[in-house]
Amino acid sequence: MKTLNKSEKIIVGLSGGVDSSVATLMLLEQGYNVEALFMKNWDEDDSEGYCTAEQDLADAQKVADKLGVKLHTKNFSSDYWEDVFEDFLQEHKKGRTPNPDVLCNQKIKFKVFLEYALSLGADKIATGHYARISHSDNQYQLKTGLDNNKDQSYFLYLLGQYQLSKSLFPLGDISKTKVREIANQHDLITADKKDSTGICFIGERNFSEFLQTYLPKKSGDIVDENGQFIKHHQGLAFYTIGQRKGLEIGGGFSDSPEPWFVADKRIDSNELLVVQGDHPLLYHNSLSTSKNHWVGDEPDFPLDCQAKIRYRQASQNCTIIKNGGTFKVIFNDPQRAVTPGQSIVFYQDDICLGGAIIEQRSNE
Repeated sequence: MKTLNKSEKIIVGLSGGVDSSVATLMLLEQGYNVEALFMKNWDEDDSEGYCTAEQDLADAQKVADKLGVKLHTKNFSSDYWEDVFEDFLQEHKKGRTPNPDVLCNQKIKFKVFLEYALSLGADKIATGHYARISHSDNQYQLKTGLDNNKDQSYFLYLLGQYQLSKSLFPLGDISKTKVREIANQHDLITADKKDSTGICFIGERNFSEFLQTYLPKKSGDIVDENGQFIKHHQGLAFYTIGQRKGLEIGGGFSDSPEPWFVADKRIDSNELLVVQGDHPLLYHNSLSTSKNHWVGDEPDFPLDCQAKIRYRQASQNCTIIKNGGTFKVIFNDPQRAVTPGQSIVFYQDDICLGGAIIEQRSNE
């Protein structure tokens, strides 16, 4: 294990939440020279009622004042729009379902924030992510957080050796419960603050309504597996594979009382295919990928490992086969709701190897 220099200057991404607050506290207790930075990455319309950045900044400032650390502020909204949100919109226009949190980490937190922190004299940055970094055989490894319920390595798979060499994750070895306990023990204002959810930096919204602000409606047919018309949809961009809520398909369309789920988005015909219950059309045993990224050196193939096709999914045994510049992932067990545009992340035990974007799914 590489020895850490405790005289290093660390700038923590202080969001105004409990995780980054406790991360700041822990680094101070470990003897680091700590400062903090509050980054604003989305320009809210206050009239919409979603403006949380002002309150988050106020909370971050109170935590910084209590802990005696300097708080910098920086607006990265233009970077977020160009590097994350435009990609997010383009993917939805194609009928795919992107994961902006993954790209946000790569492009914002561990790029522009890292670069800005270094310009302020930092040696490293730190965040409140539940993940770990280790160093052996001249390689940095991204490892899962010890709290399985909060592990966030899935969202960090696009980090590389340089980013890991310049980052610290103080919360990787403790549980969320412990984080709240520490915050309460030190009377931090964020101790009982609700965790943020929703799109990275944009927050909790009615997702379909939010997308319709930026994407045009393109109505089409919702059909069952036999091609039978059920109702109209407002646009494939506003649905995702495996979705149940929001379909508003009531009785009268089937003799079965089972709920309906999105099984496919047929881009060419602009049809949304829905099925009932735990239907076979929801399952696939293989997928192809694009934009593969490895945290360290690219492994040898074929590779037997584990993978997650969504956050908090239990690790699934699989084999990765490389064919030229493309990869095929074959699962031991069929996977439900494999979703093009989402990330698949690869593991060997507690080590995150990297990941890729899901392109197509099949049963071949």
